[in-house]
Amino acid sequence: MQIRALAPSDLDAVLAIQSSCPEAAQWSRADYERVCAAAESSTRAWVAISDAQLAGFILIRRAADEIEILNLAVAPGARRTGIASSLLHAALEPARNAGVRRAFLEVRESNAGAIAFYLHHGFTRTGRRPNYYSAPAEAALILSREI
Repeated sequence: MQIRALAPSDLDAVLAIQSSCPEAAQWSRADYERVCAAAESSTRAWVAISDAQLAGFILIRRAADEIEILNLAVAPGARRTGIASSLLHAALEPARNAGVRRAFLEVRESNAGAIAFYLHHGFTRTGRRPNYYSAPAEAALILSREI
């Protein structure tokens, strides 16, 4: 598996994975294009390539000494192969080296698989946002960890 920065040529595959993962944040092509174009932006993205296919992606945003995980998705057929863990590590390690102290994210309260994944990686529940999501309306759990 290879982890590398998101490139404009990846967008069709990223959007296809995103559309196959309704639990993921649904960004527009223009949103991803802005991430690719803004090399000095506080938002960064990586993709995982497995068996010559783009198999997953992660986006983070840095603010001061924190990062927020904005989106993490793995193609349904590539799940449970370590791709999500590798992507998470690819985002957290350089952040730690750059002086980031904390990572956090919101996740749908019903997304048991994602919650279990993040808890396994040292995140803890630190809050809840009622009615955070729409379509369908649902609360978000706030998870965070020191890095």
